Amino acid sequence: MTDAAIPPAADDIPTHPEEMKATYNLRVGKSISLQGSARITPAGVVTIGVTTLLVALAFAALAPRRRRH
Repeated sequence: MTDAAIPPAADDIPTHPEEMKATYNLRVGKSISLQGSARITPAGVVTIGVTTLLVALAFAALAPRRRRH
């Protein structure tokens, strides 16, 4: 089997041409290590913004209005 026959890793193939990726490594002391990664597309960023706006509007509509006498 040659190297040309080995398919590339799934992480190397972008699912969207404008996909954004972030990774982090956090080490606390000698024994605690956290690693993480995230992927998002521009459409995902817009969706998060719209969802946040709608939740904020819902809270504003449901919150009791306080009147000072």
